[in-house]
Amino acid sequence: MTDALTIAVSVAALALAAWCGFAAYRDRPTKDWHFIGMAVVTLLACVQLVIGVVRLAGGERPDEGIGIFLAYLIGAAATVPAAGFLSLAERTRWGSVTVAAGALVLAVLEVRLIDIWGGGAGV
Repeated sequence: MTDALTIAVSVAALALAAWCGFAAYRDRPTKDWHFIGMAVVTLLACVQLVIGVVRLAGGERPDEGIGIFLAYLIGAAATVPAAGFLSLAERTRWGSVTVAAGALVLAVLEVRLIDIWGGGAGV
């Protein structure tokens, strides 16, 4: 994992949150373009998951423990897809609100991943 990747995931998640929040403000459900954005954010989070697991397999260790680190990595990779599936069930503005909230949660998880790894040193 790198600082640049963590920042990229966070920025992409915040951009998705703003985009879906704007759709909710305009009383619009999630559209195909939103799902493409969700796919991009999810792909970044999955790349981060793979890199984190590879670094753990290579012998590097997070400051706060492997279990909590893996839990946050898996949670980060699953947050936006879960919100996307929920938005499919709610085809109103609240579906867009759900995705915006999920993307905000992902941005917070990214900050926590930095803390768990060791305060930004190499995450």
